[in-house]
Amino acid sequence: MFGKLGTKGIAGLLVLIVGIGVIAVQSLIIAAGIALVVVGFVLTAWGLVSGLLANFGMGGMMGGGFE
Repeated sequence: MFGKLGTKGIAGLLVLIVGIGVIAVQSLIIAAGIALVVVGFVLTAWGLVSGLLANFGMGGMMGGGFE
């Protein structure tokens, strides 16, 4: 999985995790809420891209889907 992200993707993921960690030091509830928003955004984007690829006949390219 990390090989597909590339250097910038891994750096972005680390910055995201560190940012949520910094917020968690101050308030765990707010950090949990932000984490849920991020996960919801990722799942929504995944669903949109999967649907778009399925329309072009490439639905199996995303892999690991929830369908």
